Amino acid sequence: MNRAKLIGALAAAALSLIVILQNTQTVETRFFFFKVAMPNAILIALALLIGIFMGILFSLIMSKNRSQKKK
Repeated sequence: MNRAKLIGALAAAALSLIVILQNTQTVETRFFFFKVAMPNAILIALALLIGIFMGILFSLIMSKNRSQKKK
C-alpha cells in the first residue's frame, strides 16, 4: 500500500511539474481590487501549494476531531 502511494505521489508530482513548465506565458490576474501580472507557471504553482497546504490542514483538523470523539 505504501509503495502504491509513493508511486501515485511521484506521478502526480511529475505531471504537475510538466504542466507548470509548459505554461510560462505572462497572465494578468485580478484579486478583488488588485491586478498582478505574473507567469502562469507561478500562478499554477501557488495554487498547487495552497491546495496542498489546505489539504494537510484539513486532514490534521479532522484527525484531531476523530481522536477527541474516541475519548
